[in-house]
Amino acid sequence: MADIAFLLLTFFMVTTVIKDEQGLPLLLPPFQEQPITQRVADRNLYKVLINSSDQLLINGIHRTNLDGVRSEIKSFILNEDKSPTLSDNPTKAIVSLKVDRGTSHARFVQVLDEIQGAYYEIYAERVGLSPEKFRKLNLNDRTDRMLYEAGKKDIPMNISIAEPNRASLE
Repeated sequence: MADIAFLLLTFFMVTTVIKDEQGLPLLLPPFQEQPITQRVADRNLYKVLINSSDQLLINGIHRTNLDGVRSEIKSFILNEDKSPTLSDNPTKAIVSLKVDRGTSHARFVQVLDEIQGAYYEIYAERVGLSPEKFRKLNLNDRTDRMLYEAGKKDIPMNISIAEPNRASLE
């Protein structure tokens, strides 16, 4: 009986597939005991809030969907001090994403994809590629790496993901 149990145990250990979850590829800043605080002008901050009902509040305006958000973010980033309501310049532009603890993972990823998509469209346009081709550049290849760096030059992907809270948009 012990032999059969051992064989069954061995069989299940060998045949079981353990799913490898990838997660979101986000680079987190290093931990600091004393966080560095820096004052950011309101005009350099594009604010996106998502409540526990997955409702959006974008720059103080309640939105039902993400239509036009990508182009708004691109205009915000590339303003170059043309409009007094948009960012001073691309290096100072920050897109802030804050969620509620009850926000669904799907909605968070959907909004984050829109924000990152805006940046990748900017980068791709600067080097004459489609956003899909820009994302697939092989950074181990010298030519692709030069294209990648040229696209990102002077426009950092400043996305601030704030710690969730329990507040709602209402």
